Amino acid sequence: MVTNIFAGDGKLLATAGLTQVEGSGGGGLVPWATLAGYDSREETSGSVFMSTVNLDDYRLSSQGAAIGLYDRLELSYAKQVFHLPVALTNASTGGEVEQHIVGAKVRLSGDAVYSSYPQLSIGFQYKELVDGTVADSVGASNSASGTDFYFAATKVNVGVLDGYNLVWNVAARATKANELGLLGFGGKENSSYQVMLEGSLGLMLSPHWIIGMEYRQKPDNLGLNESDWQDVFVSYFPNKNLNITAAWVDLGSIAGSKNQTGAYISMTGYLW
Repeated sequence: MVTNIFAGDGKLLATAGLTQVEGSGGGGLVPWATLAGYDSREETSGSVFMSTVNLDDYRLSSQGAAIGLYDRLELSYAKQVFHLPVALTNASTGGEVEQHIVGAKVRLSGDAVYSSYPQLSIGFQYKELVDGTVADSVGASNSASGTDFYFAATKVNVGVLDGYNLVWNVAARATKANELGLLGFGGKENSSYQVMLEGSLGLMLSPHWIIGMEYRQKPDNLGLNESDWQDVFVSYFPNKNLNITAAWVDLGSIAGSKNQTGAYISMTGYLW
C-alpha cells in the first residue's frame, strides 16, 4: 500500500520557482520545467497564487492553484480577468474578459539542481473564454477555446558566477493564442499552430533572493502587431510557505494600444 507523504523538507528553497500568469510553475511570464511545489519523489504538494499586472490601458488579474505529485506531475488551474478600456467594448466604462485555464506538466527527466543536464518537462494549457464577444470583434478565428503545448528545460548552475547560482530556462510553445487567449485563437493572418520561444534568466543573490529577466515570443495572428513580452523581476522567498515577486513588464502593443508597460506583483502560498 502506498502512503502519501506531504512535502516538508522536499526540494531546496526557491527551486519550486514562481507561478506564472497562466497557473503553471515557472517564472511570471514563462513556464519552467520545474514543478509547482517542493514535493520530492515520495511527496505531494499544494499551492495557491494570485497576481496582477497594471498597464497604461489594461489590467490583468490571475488567481489559481496547483498540485504537485511525487515530483513527476503538476496539475494547475487559473482564472484570468482582463480589464479593457472603452475603445474595445460597447460599454461606457469599458469591460472585462474572463478566461479559465487548466494545465498539466510532466517531468520527463533530470533535476534542475542535481543532474548534469537540465530538467526536462512537457505540458499543456487548455484555455476557455467565458464570453468570446471581444475576441470576435477583433477577428479571432476561434473565440471559444484553445490549447497551448510546450516543452521546457531548466537548470540551476551552482556557484557558476563568482559563487552565485545562475538559473536559466528555455521553452518552446506551440500556440494559436492571441494575447494568451484573452483575444481568442487564430485570426486573418494565421489560424494554425506556430512555435514560439520563451526564456528566463535569474541570479540567486542568496537562498532567499533572485533577480532576473524573461522574454516571451508571441504570434501576430490578428494583424494588430501583437508584441513579444518581457520583464525584469525580483523575487523573495522568506521560507517554503511563501514567495513574493515584483517586476517591471513591457508588453508592447495590445490590440492596437502601444507602449503597454507597468508593474507586476505576484504571491504564491504553499499549503503543504
